[in-house]
Amino acid sequence: MDQAELMIALGRRLKDLRRDCGLSLAALARQAGLSRRFLTEAEAGRANPSLVSLWQLAESLGVDLNEMLDLRRPKRGERLALVGLRGSGKTTIGRLLARELEMPFVELDERIEALSGLTLAELFAMHGAEGFHRFESEALEGVLAEGERLILATGGSIVRSPTAYERLRATCRTLWLRAEPADHIDRVTRQGDARPMGGRPRAMEELQTLLREREPLYRRCDQSFNTSGRNAQDVFSDVLEWYQGAD
Repeated sequence: MDQAELMIALGRRLKDLRRDCGLSLAALARQAGLSRRFLTEAEAGRANPSLVSLWQLAESLGVDLNEMLDLRRPKRGERLALVGLRGSGKTTIGRLLARELEMPFVELDERIEALSGLTLAELFAMHGAEGFHRFESEALEGVLAEGERLILATGGSIVRSPTAYERLRATCRTLWLRAEPADHIDRVTRQGDARPMGGRPRAMEELQTLLREREPLYRRCDQSFNTSGRNAQDVFSDVLEWYQGAD
């Protein structure tokens, strides 16, 4: 567990303990003699509390400090999360895997829309990327609570949310499905979505830049498979072989 994962795990632990006690952020901050802003940052995994601050929080939560710092990795079970840009094959491969393995298939974007009551476009327009990722994290927690056996197709931008992405990697086996930019655009267009190229002469250049920027994040997945120039059945067979042989 690296430092970022440690801070996120600690933040999640603090939030769980606070909710178990029925305390609001403001109430716990007041009892512990800390600022509400600091506690908000700590629960989000963006703060590095001192030992004294941790002791104050443990005292206020009525738990032993050792108990509060029990940050064992969550079980990943048999969950498999598919990561990548639109048009990489997540839905197609995910459904084939779910059918073969007799596991539920979940589209995270659909859960986000159901939770927010908005389409993804409306959600971004009204709340921006930060608001979208808040709903994304909440929807992810809902999916994880449903069990340890599922195939999950995530949105392409989940890697830009440190909290959600680290949570995903800690609780699921992660697979990056990658493809050439032209294939991404062609597949999305064939699905009936004209947005990739519609009125955007530099769409290909933008996509290439996006892939370059996100590639280091996508490479943090447990495994990756290239779907370009291959039919879905062949990719599915390779993914299934890897998944069944994974620890």
